[in-house]
Amino acid sequence: MIGTQSSAIDTTKVSVSSEVDLFAANPALFPVLQQGARHMIELYDHFPRIARLVAAQQKWLLTQAAYALHLQRDPADPLSGITAARLLDVIAATNLASRNTATAFLAELRAYKLIRDVTGSPSKRSRPLEPTETSHEAMTLWFRGQLRSLDLIDQGDRVARLESNPDIFRFAQPLAAKRLIADKAWREPPVSISCFVWTEYGGLILDDFISRIANIEPEDGCYWVDDLRFSELSSHYSLSRTHVRRLFARAEAQGSLGWQDRNGNRNRIWATASFVEDYKRWQSVKFCALEWAYNEAVRSIAQGAF
Repeated sequence: MIGTQSSAIDTTKVSVSSEVDLFAANPALFPVLQQGARHMIELYDHFPRIARLVAAQQKWLLTQAAYALHLQRDPADPLSGITAARLLDVIAATNLASRNTATAFLAELRAYKLIRDVTGSPSKRSRPLEPTETSHEAMTLWFRGQLRSLDLIDQGDRVARLESNPDIFRFAQPLAAKRLIADKAWREPPVSISCFVWTEYGGLILDDFISRIANIEPEDGCYWVDDLRFSELSSHYSLSRTHVRRLFARAEAQGSLGWQDRNGNRNRIWATASFVEDYKRWQSVKFCALEWAYNEAVRSIAQGAF
C-alpha cells in the first residue's frame, strides 16, 4: 500500500517503475479508480466547458503545466507566471506540443474566460496570464479528489491535512505536474488507453466506461459493462454519436473491448483484463507522482521551506 508521509515508499531505494508496479498490484486500487472516474464525471457536470477542453491528454498536460507556472509566479517579477514562451520552455524537452499549439491553447483558454491578463503588467509583448476563479475552483477540486483517492486506498488523512493547510496544494501541484510531464509512462499511455485519451473528448468517455464496469475482478478473462448506449453518452457529454462510436471502434479494432451479441444483446460490452491492467498501471503512474509531490509539500512546509 501507498502510505501517508510516514509510511510512503522510499523512492530513493525503490525505482519509480517498481513503485508503480506495487501500486498497480494493490487489490484496493480498481474500486478507487472507479470512484475517481465517477468524481471526474461530477466535475464534468459542474464544469462542462473545462472538462471538455482538457479531456484529451495533450491539453490535460498543457493545463497542468500552465497552472504550475501560475502557482510558481513571483509577485516581485511582473513577467513571471503563465506566458506562451514560459509554457513552451516547460514542454520543450518532451516535444509535447509545438509553439503554435501552445499559443492556440492559451488563446482558447482566454476565449472561454478560463484565464485572463494579470493586471498591472508593464509589458505589452509578453503579457502574463492567470487562471480565473472558475479555473482555480476546478483545479483545486480535481487535486482534492486525487488525494481522496489516495486516502481511500490506505485510510490516510491527506484531504484533512489539505483542508487545514491549502499551501499543500500550492506547493504540490507544480511538483506533480513537472514529474508527470517528464514521465513518458504517463505522457504516452499504452495504445489501449491512448486511443481514447489522445482523441478529443476521449478522456470523458474513458472515465464513463471505467465507472460502469460491473465486476471488480475479471470473469472468464473479461470485465463487463451492461446497457451502455451511444445515444446516452452523446447526450450527456454533448458529443456526436459518430464521435462516440469512432472511439469505441478504435478500441474494438485493437481487441481491447467488444460487444456480446448473444440473443441480440448489443448493449453489453466486454473489456479485456489487459485493458483494465493497462488503465490501472497508467493511473498508478499519476498517483505515485501525486503521492511524492504531496509528501514533498508536507515536508517542506514543516521545515519552513515554503
